[in-house]
Amino acid sequence: MRERVLSLNAGGVRTIPNGTRRTRTGIFKDPVAGRVRLGREGFAGDRQANRRVHGGPEMAAYLYSADDYRWWERELGRPLPPGTFGENLTVTGLQDDAVHIGDRLRVGGALVEVTSPREPCFKLGLRMEDPRFVTRFRDAGRTGFYVRVLEEGEVGAGDAVERVERDRHGFSVRAAHLTMTRDRRDPEALRRAAAVERLKPDWRDTFARLAAEVSPGGSGTGGG
Repeated sequence: MRERVLSLNAGGVRTIPNGTRRTRTGIFKDPVAGRVRLGREGFAGDRQANRRVHGGPEMAAYLYSADDYRWWERELGRPLPPGTFGENLTVTGLQDDAVHIGDRLRVGGALVEVTSPREPCFKLGLRMEDPRFVTRFRDAGRTGFYVRVLEEGEVGAGDAVERVERDRHGFSVRAAHLTMTRDRRDPEALRRAAAVERLKPDWRDTFARLAAEVSPGGSGTGGG
């Protein structure tokens, strides 16, 4: 698997209208010229409004496939510039069913490891000016994925993206998304997901808890 970076996107925090309120968000990303350092906490100059649920070591960068952009452009009937979905790296290939949790990718001068799908919050709906878009995005199953940084380095548009190690579990980004959204009462699927060591820790904890709840003799009814 050898792909490339089409666009590197970053942005600051904005305050935008949200009904009768105003909301701070870092979802607006624009292409950046030149090379930017990708560190353990993310790209230099990129900002998030809520560091509890965005950014940080387990979500240092967000990658989204240009193949999925083309699908969304057909669905929405309009062109979508890079960064529309809040991703840091718009890339060729690397669709969710071909990338596995724990895969290691060499991206320019950095080495990263896939940690989880992106599950959107209401701010994506604000970005797309459609409150229903979050559900639409989730149902489409074209989530993109987050990475943690194993080796810091500079990245820029045109850089190669190469998978240098495939995780032994072979548990795809799409499978993780479907387990979280569709298979929350399937104990076998949940146990398989919880066993993926390189999965983002809070996702592993959620899968393990749900598996215990829905298994015979579990403490709850599941589906939570």
